Amino acid sequence: IAALLLEKGADVNAQGGRYGNALQAASAEGHETIAALLLEKGADVNAQGGIYGNALQAASAGGHETIAALLLEKGADVNAQGGDYGNALQAASLKGHETIAALLLEKGADVNAQGGRYGNALQAASAGGHETIAALLLEKGADVNAQGGDYSNALQAASAAG
Repeated sequence: IAALLLEKGADVNAQGGRYGNALQAASAEGHETIAALLLEKGADVNAQGGIYGNALQAASAGGHETIAALLLEKGADVNAQGGDYGNALQAASLKGHETIAALLLEKGADVNAQGGRYGNALQAASAGGHETIAALLLEKGADVNAQGGDYSNALQAASAAG
């Protein structure tokens, strides 16, 4: 249906709604073929808006590795801020998506970027109970005492999560 709508003139970059735009919707829901089609038709890989802030954060929160890699290949800003999770690394860290977190770090994600509900990626991983990701973030230089977010720091988040 997406291809038909585009063929009939649908605006590939139309803004609004829960997801902000079609690329973010496809990325959040894991629809690889549609995400690729939208990019081919000129979707803005860094368009802002919606609950995830951008398509990369949406794919990262959903654990959609192939889409995250495609978005990065097409120029997605690995450190773009916005949305519920603050950035893609925080989304992947909270949700426990180790492969995506590692990919984002490899592509230059700022391990200490601040923002969003959880303040930083280490606090997000700690709140989600994801020890492997927390260890990776610490190995990459995450500040163990960084302040911010719902829990104020990673230790408080880990203590609340159990």
